[in-house]
Amino acid sequence: MALPRTIDSCTVLTQKTKYRDVRNVSPLEKTFELFLLQVFRGTITDAADFDPSADAEALYNAMKGFGSDKEAILDLVTSRSNAQRQDVIAAYKSNFGKDLIDDLKYELTGKFERLIVCLMRAPAYHDAKEIHDAIKGAGTNEKCLIEVLASRNNRQIHEMVAAYKDAYGRDMEEDIIMDTSGHFKKMLVVLLQGTRDESGVVDADLVEQDAQDLFAAGEEQWGTDEAKFIMILGNRSMTHLHMVFDAYEKIAETSIEDSIKNELSGDFERLMLAVVQGIRSLPMFFAKRLYKSMKGLGTADDTLIRIMICRSEIDMLDIRECFRLIYEKSLYNMIKDDTSGDYKRTLLNLCGGDDDLAGEFFPEAAQIAYKMWELSAMTKVQLRPTVRPASSFDPAADAQALRKAMKGFGTDEDAIIDIVAQRSNAQRQEIRQAFKSLLGRDLMKDLKSELSKNLERLIIGLMLTPAEFDAKMMQKAIEGAGTDEHALIEILVTRSNEEILAMNAAYQDAYKKSLEEAIESDTSGLFCRILVSLVQGAREECPEDLERANADAQELAEACNADSDDMEVKFMSILCTRSFPHLRKVMQEFVRYTNKDIEQTIKKDMSGDVKNAFYAIVRSVKNKPSYFADRLYKAMKGLGTDDRALIRIMVSRSEIDLFNIRKEFKETHDVSLHEFIQVESMIPILLTRTDVCSTVMYEEHHTLGHTPGSVQTEQTVQAILLGYGNSPSLTVKLLPLDSTSFLKKCLSPTQAECVAFRSSVYITSQWFRLGREPRPDWPAPPPLAPLFYIKRREVEFPRLQYRPADHFRNRCLRDERPLRA
Repeated sequence: MALPRTIDSCTVLTQKTKYRDVRNVSPLEKTFELFLLQVFRGTITDAADFDPSADAEALYNAMKGFGSDKEAILDLVTSRSNAQRQDVIAAYKSNFGKDLIDDLKYELTGKFERLIVCLMRAPAYHDAKEIHDAIKGAGTNEKCLIEVLASRNNRQIHEMVAAYKDAYGRDMEEDIIMDTSGHFKKMLVVLLQGTRDESGVVDADLVEQDAQDLFAAGEEQWGTDEAKFIMILGNRSMTHLHMVFDAYEKIAETSIEDSIKNELSGDFERLMLAVVQGIRSLPMFFAKRLYKSMKGLGTADDTLIRIMICRSEIDMLDIRECFRLIYEKSLYNMIKDDTSGDYKRTLLNLCGGDDDLAGEFFPEAAQIAYKMWELSAMTKVQLRPTVRPASSFDPAADAQALRKAMKGFGTDEDAIIDIVAQRSNAQRQEIRQAFKSLLGRDLMKDLKSELSKNLERLIIGLMLTPAEFDAKMMQKAIEGAGTDEHALIEILVTRSNEEILAMNAAYQDAYKKSLEEAIESDTSGLFCRILVSLVQGAREECPEDLERANADAQELAEACNADSDDMEVKFMSILCTRSFPHLRKVMQEFVRYTNKDIEQTIKKDMSGDVKNAFYAIVRSVKNKPSYFADRLYKAMKGLGTDDRALIRIMVSRSEIDLFNIRKEFKETHDVSLHEFIQVESMIPILLTRTDVCSTVMYEEHHTLGHTPGSVQTEQTVQAILLGYGNSPSLTVKLLPLDSTSFLKKCLSPTQAECVAFRSSVYITSQWFRLGREPRPDWPAPPPLAPLFYIKRREVEFPRLQYRPADHFRNRCLRDERPLRA
């Protein structure tokens, strides 16, 4: 049925839902429909039998005398709506002649005080204070400006602007104009007008025109017409823009988000992406913001507090739903793990509940799980490698070039890397043969003798055939005193039958025994049986059988009620033998039978290596590139890198789906895999100095927001990183999300190549005076993150071999004497 040329949002909603089962509504569609229907999805509601005078007296009693009853305060405040809290503030002043917020500030401390005081403010005044704090002082918290202005509707913006004027006696627009610049400033000003169309009427002709205009302003031409992006994204209605984004994707053959990333940059790019994400799904936008505020070391408490407060009476249930959908972990549990004390209890009250058990506490989670497995079954992903056969390939010339790179004094590692990394595996085998035919030498032996450690492992891994490489990785996981169970699981779960059989043959040829025997001698119990089942390479390869999938799902559901051993055996018999397409349907039907997601069942009811093996199978069935992206992240996060896992995945997937893995990594962790590898394992700290001195830098655990008084100018970055700073109190924050682009703006190419740093580290000039030893009167930083600097002479470190954090970690934490380079 063709759409009428002019339709309203209710028509869109009716046409979208009229002929389908509600179970098949996607989470994004559902949240959009709930927005149109204005359904309440908050966790904080009006308290029944509300008496503001009684509440005011209860708060007064909780604060009088020595100390304060924090539990009574947080329980009362989080069980009242914001409107009721305003009544309590008025009653408190009437009854006791005192300002409640002033008393709370006096009695409470730290993050708990900030959270409670923010809860007591009216929403408009809370937003106004967030904007004021973001732009006051020397620095600007652009992320706060983006989040607030990209996510508020017209009414909220008008009320916020009025509250700002009332609270600070200044015009918000003028203050933002003074503190920002360029297209970023222009878009903020457009959003500040609060004039987005909210009529709900959509003109189909205008939809097509806007989509075409956006394409012409960006992808179709050299350069970008930013004004067109600002005009359309800053003024059109949400309903209209939903349809524009769909039309744009058909015209440009790429999403509007990808186009924005390609065409725009810096804060303007981040603002426009936030606008698009907010239009697509505000709950999804806030779920991602919450995750970023808590992931890794430290917590961005300002962001966490701001979102939990402002969404608690609007759509917190939807945010929780989206959070669990994306990150496979409940928001409740992440807050619980990342915070503490009364601060934690208050946040958990605002969150409202734990969604980790699908269907038991939060029924919508089971619906999401069902839909996600359905989407997984329907989605056909085109696998894309990053290494392809080289054109004009000449194995003899490559063999000669490799020999030239290795003979004589020293080794030209760059030449070796350039050749090996730009040839397919089949071409590398031809080079090995040509090397022996032309030079009478074994290329593998020459490479081993000329290279060392991680670079040698990586290059040798690339030169082996895939079967030889997998066999070697299995042997490395088994040999020695310990067993790398994660490596065994990763390889056997993700390889096809053909790859497993080839690996078995290569293992037998290399180590003169069967891989099955090696596994049986090094593992035990049901875990051993799972690995033996997988190593047979006998997984079915047929498409899904709906009737059989239904029966398999029913068997798994019934097994969940049996004792643990019977349950695990039944899971093994199905998960280790059925084809991946079939298992997707099984896992979808499992949700229907149990009202639970199979991932959560495995996490809750199983343990140890058996749980890890089944969980890896389920993750690979759902999205194999996502599984590998998660494995790469775990291999590199924190201090030190699991180089073997990093090399194993990068080598084995480079000609299969490494491009897909890169995309999943970027979407999940908001940093490119390329940058993450650079920062974590490949670039040492090189600052052209003579002596290597170890010092311990302070790693801030909680304040990832903008530090008052901090600045991020080119001069400041150069001064701190290159040793010309003269302010002992000046602090510069550099985070991985903007590290590369920010350094490129602030440093010359030569300077930028010399600098690398760990994530979430605050670099303070008084601990980073190049050319000076730490003075006794400097405060001792806590021993959390080692960092190194080099004085006055260029120092070359071998590629991929030198990792300061690993090599000097123990020495650094106990000894601050200079170390010779």
